[in-house]
Amino acid sequence: MRSIAILGSTGSIGTQTLDVVRQHPDEFRVVVISANNNVDLLAAQAREFGVREAVICNESCLGDLRRSLSGSGVAVSGGIGALCDAVSAPDVDIVVAAMVGFSGLRPTVAAIKAGKDIAFANKETLVAAGSLVMGLVKEYGVRMLPVDSEHSAIFQCLEGAGGNPVRKIHLTASGGPFREWKREDIARAGKDAALRHPNWSMGSKITIDSATMMNKGFEVIEARWLFGVPEEKIEVVVHPESVIHSMIEFEDGAVLAQLGCPDMREPIQYALSYPRRLSLNNRKLDFGALQALTFSRPDMDRFPCLGLAFEAIRRGGNIPCALNAANEVAVDAYLRDRIGFYDIAATAEFVMEGMFFVANPALEDIFRTNLEAMEMARSKIW
Repeated sequence: MRSIAILGSTGSIGTQTLDVVRQHPDEFRVVVISANNNVDLLAAQAREFGVREAVICNESCLGDLRRSLSGSGVAVSGGIGALCDAVSAPDVDIVVAAMVGFSGLRPTVAAIKAGKDIAFANKETLVAAGSLVMGLVKEYGVRMLPVDSEHSAIFQCLEGAGGNPVRKIHLTASGGPFREWKREDIARAGKDAALRHPNWSMGSKITIDSATMMNKGFEVIEARWLFGVPEEKIEVVVHPESVIHSMIEFEDGAVLAQLGCPDMREPIQYALSYPRRLSLNNRKLDFGALQALTFSRPDMDRFPCLGLAFEAIRRGGNIPCALNAANEVAVDAYLRDRIGFYDIAATAEFVMEGMFFVANPALEDIFRTNLEAMEMARSKIW
C-alpha cells in the first residue's frame, strides 16, 4: 500500500486523485492533504479518508479548519512551511503535486529533498525552475511521474521505445473553446466563453490557459525538462477530439501514440501505481464509434501565448519564470473582467521584454524573478 500526500486536494486533479483512491482502497491510503482556501471541502476529505494531517495554505483560514476538524483526530496546520514539513514526513511515499501555479514550487522541492516520488501535475514548477528541479530529482534519486495527460502519454510511449532515440515529440492540443473562432471575435470574448472547454473539466485558471494556448506552451517547457529534449524537437499539433494524448516519432518515421478517452483519472492512477496498471471505472474507447481523428497546426497569430512560451524557453534562464508570473497576474485580471483576452499575451510579452536576465538562476533568483515579474504585470494592468 502506497501512502499519498496531495498538494491541492480540493482542486480538479486532487479530487480526481481521491476518486482513484476510492476505487483502490487496498492499494493507496491518503495521509496528507492540502488546500488554499476551501476549508469545507478539505475538512470533508480529511474525515472521509482519515488523513493524518490537513494543511490550509492560507493561514487566515486556519481557525476555521481547526473548528471544522475538532474531535476528528486529524492534525491541522497552516502555511506553506507547514505543508513542506508535512510532505517530508517518513510515512509519505509519493506526493501528488497538484497545486495551481508558482505556489507549488516550494513544497515540491521539499518533497524531492525528502526523497519522495512525485506524481507531477503542477507544470508551473518546471516552467519556473525546470533546470533546478530536475537537477534535484537526479541528486536525490526520486522519480518524477507525469500526471498531465500529454506528458503521461509521452512517458508511456517512451516505455515502449526500447531505448531508441526520439526524433520528435508531438504534443497534442484540443485547441480550446476558440479553435474555430476568428481573431476579432476572440478579442471580444469574455471569461464565460473562455471557460467553456469542449473536452476537459478543469479549474478556471488552467481552462483560461487552455483557451489562450499558454497551457500548451507551458507543456512544451515541461516536456523539455521532463524528457531532456530541446524545444526544436517538440511540436504542437491541434487534435480537437482529444483521443490521442501525445506521440513520439523515431528516426525512421515510425510514430508511437497513446490513446484514451479524456479522463484525467487514467494518468493519475498510472503515476500512482507505476509500473502496474490497475482497473479503472472509466469510459473506454469504442473504436467503432470513432468517426474521425483530425489534426492541424496551431495558429500563432490567434494564439500568441504559444509563441511566447517557445520564445521563453529559447531565451532560457529566468525568462520562463517571468512568463509564468506575468501570466498568473494577467489571467487573474481577465477572470475579474479587468482586461481583454489578448491583453493576457500583451502583458506577458511586456514582462518578458522588461525582465532582468539571469542565465543560470539559483532558487533565490527564481523567487525574486517571480515577485518582480508579478509587480511588472500589475503595473501594466493597474
